[in-house]
Amino acid sequence: MELNSYSDNHCKTKNTPVSNRTANTSHVSPWFSPLAYFLGRNLVLPFYFRQIRVTGQENIPETAPLILAPTHRSRWDALLVPYAAGRCVTGKDLRFMVTMNECQGLQGWFVRHMGGFPVNPQRPSVTTLRHGVDLLQQKESLVIFPEGGIFRDGKVHPLKAGIARLALTAESSHLGLGVKILPIGINYNQQYPQWGADVSINIGTPISAMDYLNGCVKQDAKKLTQDLGKALQKLNENPVVVTSRPTLVTMSNS
Repeated sequence: MELNSYSDNHCKTKNTPVSNRTANTSHVSPWFSPLAYFLGRNLVLPFYFRQIRVTGQENIPETAPLILAPTHRSRWDALLVPYAAGRCVTGKDLRFMVTMNECQGLQGWFVRHMGGFPVNPQRPSVTTLRHGVDLLQQKESLVIFPEGGIFRDGKVHPLKAGIARLALTAESSHLGLGVKILPIGINYNQQYPQWGADVSINIGTPISAMDYLNGCVKQDAKKLTQDLGKALQKLNENPVVVTSRPTLVTMSNS
Protein backbone atom coordinates (compact mmCIF):
# COMPACT_ATOMS: atom_id res chain seq x y z
CA MET A 1 0.00 0.00 0.00
CA GLU A 2 1.32 3.41 -0.98
CA LEU A 3 0.15 6.82 0.15
CA ASN A 4 -0.11 9.24 -2.75
CA SER A 5 0.19 12.26 -0.47
CA TYR A 6 3.64 11.08 0.56
CA SER A 7 4.86 9.79 -2.77
CA ASP A 8 6.82 12.77 -4.03
CA ASN A 9 10.57 13.23 -3.69
CA HIS A 10 10.47 16.44 -1.67
CA CYS A 11 10.96 16.75 2.08
CA LYS A 12 7.79 18.12 3.62
CA THR A 13 7.28 19.67 7.01
CA LYS A 14 5.78 17.56 9.74
CA ASN A 15 2.74 19.82 9.98
CA THR A 16 1.18 18.59 6.74
CA PRO A 17 -2.59 19.28 6.97
CA VAL A 18 -5.13 16.55 6.30
CA SER A 19 -8.74 17.31 5.43
CA ASN A 20 -11.27 16.66 8.18
CA ARG A 21 -14.15 16.47 5.72
CA THR A 22 -13.61 12.86 4.68
CA ALA A 23 -16.81 10.87 4.31
CA ASN A 24 -17.11 7.78 6.48
CA THR A 25 -16.44 4.73 4.30
CA SER A 26 -16.77 1.95 6.88
CA HIS A 27 -18.67 1.02 9.99
CA VAL A 28 -18.76 -1.73 12.62
CA SER A 29 -22.02 -3.67 12.79
CA PRO A 30 -23.32 -3.38 16.38
CA TRP A 31 -24.76 -6.89 16.30
CA PHE A 32 -22.47 -8.83 13.97
CA SER A 33 -19.10 -7.79 15.41
CA PRO A 34 -19.73 -8.99 19.00
CA LEU A 35 -21.20 -12.23 17.66
CA ALA A 36 -18.26 -12.84 15.33
CA TYR A 37 -15.72 -12.21 18.10
CA PHE A 38 -17.58 -14.58 20.44
CA LEU A 39 -17.88 -17.39 17.89
CA GLY A 40 -14.30 -17.03 16.68
CA ARG A 41 -12.79 -16.95 20.15
CA ASN A 42 -14.89 -19.63 21.80
CA LEU A 43 -15.85 -22.01 19.00
CA VAL A 44 -14.04 -21.71 15.67
CA LEU A 45 -10.44 -21.24 16.78
CA PRO A 46 -10.50 -23.66 19.77
CA PHE A 47 -12.04 -26.30 17.51
CA TYR A 48 -9.56 -25.87 14.66
CA PHE A 49 -6.26 -25.32 16.46
CA ARG A 50 -4.69 -27.61 19.03
CA GLN A 51 -2.83 -24.80 20.77
CA ILE A 52 -2.79 -21.02 20.41
CA ARG A 53 0.07 -19.44 22.29
CA VAL A 54 -0.04 -15.66 22.76
CA THR A 55 2.78 -13.63 24.29
CA GLY A 56 3.25 -9.90 24.78
CA GLN A 57 -0.33 -8.77 25.35
CA GLU A 58 1.00 -6.38 27.99
CA ASN A 59 2.58 -4.44 25.10
CA ILE A 60 -0.80 -3.45 23.61
CA PRO A 61 -1.43 0.29 24.26
CA GLU A 62 -4.71 0.85 26.06
CA THR A 63 -5.77 4.21 24.64
CA ALA A 64 -3.41 5.24 21.82
CA PRO A 65 -4.47 5.21 18.15
CA LEU A 66 -2.96 2.00 16.91
CA ILE A 67 -1.85 0.27 13.72
CA LEU A 68 -1.38 -3.46 14.22
CA ALA A 69 1.25 -4.78 11.80
CA PRO A 70 1.23 -8.60 11.71
CA THR A 71 3.21 -10.94 9.52
CA HIS A 72 0.91 -12.73 7.06
CA ARG A 73 1.17 -16.53 6.86
CA SER A 74 -2.40 -17.74 6.36
CA ARG A 75 -5.98 -16.53 5.96
CA TRP A 76 -6.43 -17.65 9.56
CA ASP A 77 -4.41 -14.57 10.54
CA ALA A 78 -7.53 -12.42 10.11
CA LEU A 79 -9.18 -14.35 12.97
CA LEU A 80 -6.10 -14.83 15.13
CA VAL A 81 -5.15 -11.14 15.33
CA PRO A 82 -8.54 -10.19 16.85
CA TYR A 83 -8.24 -13.22 19.16
CA ALA A 84 -4.93 -11.92 20.49
CA ALA A 85 -5.52 -8.16 20.43
CA GLY A 86 -9.16 -7.42 19.64
CA ARG A 87 -12.42 -6.65 21.39
CA CYS A 88 -12.15 -9.38 24.07
CA VAL A 89 -8.67 -8.17 25.07
CA THR A 90 -8.78 -4.38 24.60
CA GLY A 91 -12.47 -3.59 24.26
CA LYS A 92 -11.82 -2.25 20.73
CA ASP A 93 -12.95 -3.58 17.37
CA LEU A 94 -10.13 -3.96 14.88
CA ARG A 95 -10.57 -2.17 11.54
CA PHE A 96 -8.88 -4.12 8.74
CA MET A 97 -7.54 -2.30 5.70
CA VAL A 98 -7.65 -4.97 3.00
CA THR A 99 -7.24 -5.28 -0.76
CA MET A 100 -10.18 -4.81 -3.14
CA ASN A 101 -10.28 -8.56 -3.87
CA GLU A 102 -10.74 -9.37 -0.19
CA CYS A 103 -13.88 -7.22 -0.06
CA GLN A 104 -15.78 -9.32 -2.60
CA GLY A 105 -18.38 -12.03 -2.04
CA LEU A 106 -19.09 -13.58 1.35
CA GLN A 107 -15.65 -12.65 2.67
CA GLY A 108 -16.27 -9.03 1.69
CA TRP A 109 -19.61 -9.02 3.51
CA PHE A 110 -17.84 -10.31 6.63
CA VAL A 111 -15.01 -7.75 6.35
CA ARG A 112 -17.36 -4.80 5.91
CA HIS A 113 -19.60 -5.76 8.83
CA MET A 114 -16.49 -5.98 11.01
CA GLY A 115 -15.54 -2.42 10.09
CA GLY A 116 -12.99 -3.27 7.41
CA PHE A 117 -12.59 -1.28 4.21
CA PRO A 118 -10.81 -1.85 0.89
CA VAL A 119 -7.79 -0.15 -0.61
CA ASN A 120 -6.27 -0.54 -4.04
CA PRO A 121 -2.60 -1.28 -3.21
CA GLN A 122 -1.50 -0.15 -6.67
CA ARG A 123 -3.47 3.10 -6.80
CA PRO A 124 -4.97 3.90 -3.38
CA SER A 125 -7.61 6.61 -3.47
CA VAL A 126 -7.17 9.77 -1.44
CA THR A 127 -10.60 9.19 0.15
CA THR A 128 -9.66 5.73 1.41
CA LEU A 129 -6.34 6.86 2.82
CA ARG A 130 -7.86 9.89 4.49
CA HIS A 131 -10.43 7.57 6.03
CA GLY A 132 -7.58 5.57 7.56
CA VAL A 133 -6.11 8.78 8.96
CA ASP A 134 -9.52 9.82 10.32
CA LEU A 135 -9.90 6.48 12.12
CA LEU A 136 -6.52 6.94 13.78
CA GLN A 137 -7.48 10.46 14.82
CA GLN A 138 -10.54 8.87 16.45
CA LYS A 139 -8.13 6.57 18.31
CA GLU A 140 -9.33 3.45 16.52
CA SER A 141 -7.18 0.37 15.90
CA LEU A 142 -6.29 -0.51 12.30
CA VAL A 143 -4.87 -3.80 11.06
CA ILE A 144 -2.57 -3.64 8.02
CA PHE A 145 -0.41 -6.55 6.85
CA PRO A 146 2.83 -4.72 5.98
CA GLU A 147 4.25 -7.48 3.76
CA GLY A 148 1.34 -6.93 1.39
CA GLY A 149 0.45 -10.61 0.94
CA ILE A 150 0.62 -14.13 2.36
CA PHE A 151 4.09 -15.71 2.54
CA ARG A 152 4.43 -19.29 3.73
CA ASP A 153 8.21 -19.68 3.74
CA GLY A 154 8.59 -18.50 7.33
CA LYS A 155 10.61 -15.42 6.35
CA VAL A 156 9.77 -11.75 6.81
CA HIS A 157 9.53 -10.24 3.34
CA PRO A 158 10.24 -6.59 2.41
CA LEU A 159 7.60 -4.32 3.91
CA LYS A 160 5.47 -1.85 2.00
CA ALA A 161 6.12 1.79 2.93
CA GLY A 162 2.43 2.67 3.11
CA ILE A 163 1.95 1.63 6.73
CA ALA A 164 4.68 4.03 7.90
CA ARG A 165 3.38 6.84 5.70
CA LEU A 166 -0.14 6.41 7.04
CA ALA A 167 1.12 6.60 10.63
CA LEU A 168 3.26 9.66 9.89
CA THR A 169 0.43 11.38 8.03
CA ALA A 170 -1.93 10.91 10.98
CA GLU A 171 0.67 12.04 13.50
CA SER A 172 1.81 15.08 11.51
CA SER A 173 -1.76 16.22 10.92
CA HIS A 174 -2.48 16.20 14.66
CA LEU A 175 0.75 16.60 16.62
CA GLY A 176 0.62 14.82 19.95
CA LEU A 177 -1.91 12.26 18.70
CA GLY A 178 0.43 9.46 19.76
CA VAL A 179 0.04 6.97 16.92
CA LYS A 180 1.67 3.62 17.65
CA ILE A 181 2.56 0.73 15.36
CA LEU A 182 2.39 -2.68 17.01
CA PRO A 183 4.53 -5.42 15.39
CA ILE A 184 3.03 -8.91 15.63
CA GLY A 185 4.71 -12.14 14.58
CA ILE A 186 2.47 -15.08 13.64
CA ASN A 187 3.97 -18.53 13.20
CA TYR A 188 2.35 -21.90 12.51
CA ASN A 189 3.88 -25.33 12.89
CA GLN A 190 2.53 -26.18 9.42
CA GLN A 191 3.03 -24.32 6.16
CA TYR A 192 -0.68 -24.70 5.40
CA PRO A 193 -2.36 -24.92 8.83
CA GLN A 194 -4.62 -27.96 9.04
CA TRP A 195 -7.00 -29.02 11.77
CA GLY A 196 -5.02 -29.61 14.98
CA ALA A 197 -2.19 -27.23 14.07
CA ASP A 198 -0.32 -25.10 16.62
CA VAL A 199 0.13 -21.35 16.27
CA SER A 200 2.25 -18.80 18.11
CA ILE A 201 1.35 -15.10 18.21
CA ASN A 202 4.13 -12.86 19.52
CA ILE A 203 3.27 -9.22 20.19
CA GLY A 204 6.24 -6.86 20.22
CA THR A 205 6.96 -3.45 21.69
CA PRO A 206 4.93 -0.62 20.08
CA ILE A 207 6.76 1.83 17.84
CA SER A 208 5.87 5.52 18.22
CA ALA A 209 5.32 7.45 14.98
CA MET A 210 6.27 10.68 16.77
CA ASP A 211 9.84 9.45 17.14
CA TYR A 212 10.23 9.45 13.34
CA LEU A 213 8.90 12.92 12.52
CA ASN A 214 12.11 14.69 11.54
CA GLY A 215 10.86 16.89 8.70
CA CYS A 216 11.60 14.73 5.64
CA VAL A 217 8.70 12.36 5.20
CA LYS A 218 10.28 10.08 2.60
CA GLN A 219 13.32 9.39 4.77
CA ASP A 220 11.22 9.27 7.94
CA ALA A 221 8.96 6.61 6.40
CA LYS A 222 11.97 4.64 5.18
CA LYS A 223 13.53 4.59 8.65
CA LEU A 224 10.25 3.64 10.32
CA THR A 225 9.70 0.85 7.80
CA GLN A 226 13.20 -0.49 8.40
CA ASP A 227 12.74 -0.54 12.17
CA LEU A 228 9.35 -2.22 11.86
CA GLY A 229 10.96 -4.87 9.67
CA LYS A 230 13.66 -5.49 12.27
CA ALA A 231 11.03 -5.83 15.00
CA LEU A 232 9.04 -8.34 12.94
CA GLN A 233 12.20 -10.27 12.15
CA LYS A 234 12.98 -10.57 15.84
CA LEU A 235 9.46 -11.77 16.62
CA ASN A 236 9.67 -14.23 13.74
CA GLU A 237 12.66 -15.94 15.36
CA ASN A 238 10.48 -17.29 18.18
CA PRO A 239 9.52 -20.85 17.23
CA VAL A 240 6.13 -22.45 17.70
CA VAL A 241 6.04 -24.65 20.79
CA VAL A 242 4.76 -28.07 19.73
CA THR A 243 3.48 -30.19 22.61
CA SER A 244 1.49 -33.39 23.05
CA ARG A 245 -1.18 -31.75 25.20
CA PRO A 246 -4.89 -32.03 24.29
CA THR A 247 -6.65 -29.56 22.03
CA LEU A 248 -6.86 -26.68 24.46
CA VAL A 249 -6.41 -23.02 23.66
CA THR A 250 -3.86 -21.49 26.01
CA MET A 251 -2.87 -17.88 26.43
CA SER A 252 0.08 -16.34 28.19
CA ASN A 253 1.29 -12.82 28.84
CA SER A 254 4.77 -13.93 29.75
